[in-house]
Amino acid sequence: MACLSINEITTYRWSFEEDVQNYAAMGIGAMAVWRQKLSDFGEEKGIELLADHKMQVSALQWAGGFTGSDGRTFRESVEDAREAIELAANLSAACLVVYSGSRAGHTHNHARRLFRSALKELGPIAHDRKVKLAIEPMHAGCAAEWTFLTKLSETVEMIHAADCPSIGLVFDTYHLSQSPHGIERLPELVSMLALVQLGDAHQPPRGEQNRCRLGDGVVPLQEIVTTLKDADYDGFYDIELLGEDLENSDYRDLVLDAKRTFESLIDPPPKSQTVIP
Repeated sequence: MACLSINEITTYRWSFEEDVQNYAAMGIGAMAVWRQKLSDFGEEKGIELLADHKMQVSALQWAGGFTGSDGRTFRESVEDAREAIELAANLSAACLVVYSGSRAGHTHNHARRLFRSALKELGPIAHDRKVKLAIEPMHAGCAAEWTFLTKLSETVEMIHAADCPSIGLVFDTYHLSQSPHGIERLPELVSMLALVQLGDAHQPPRGEQNRCRLGDGVVPLQEIVTTLKDADYDGFYDIELLGEDLENSDYRDLVLDAKRTFESLIDPPPKSQTVIP
């Protein structure tokens, strides 16, 4: 049974403790943990708090930057990812979200080689710790600081080339719903999906992510969720909401609205039928 998760980025101003307590109070059973919030609270205390509230972890965010785009060396980024894998295992997280890093002045081929090298080293470690590495491609309009993977097809090729059962894909509807053939390819991609993130927007990103409430934008969420259900996807749906249009939202209202929308997407009301006399 597919499960709803709330990403801690959605409630950016809340602390880790506030996230866990408020999500649980609103009937949310899973969350995507942001490493910075957890670190600020304390990892051991955080793991205990999650257990006390019977809160599952859909994903740990994030590891990456293997191209040096965030100022770290390749080796520093790999070591950080190793630490993140260990933390994900301790959290019993369904996956660890991974970003390649931007091109950072490299040729595209060299950036790909760096990322492949990182995956080759990290894949077996993740497999041993029973952690899924979830590679996330992003829309070209906002990927510059995060990843050079802006095409679904290229990301899928990277995962196939890694040939490791512990490496999968994040399908974020905000980023990938406008990819050529993205939605129609979902049935064939279900076996490699580590996480589905639900996001909506009024228009494609242009420099910064600016999402809107689920159902208020142009992303065909119902088509995507129905396609995934028909293909027997049974993983987490993680709701990630951020951007200028949402930054002043009341978080409780935002999360409850997202929960209601998710429930209507998973179990849409029957279409009314016109009875012909």
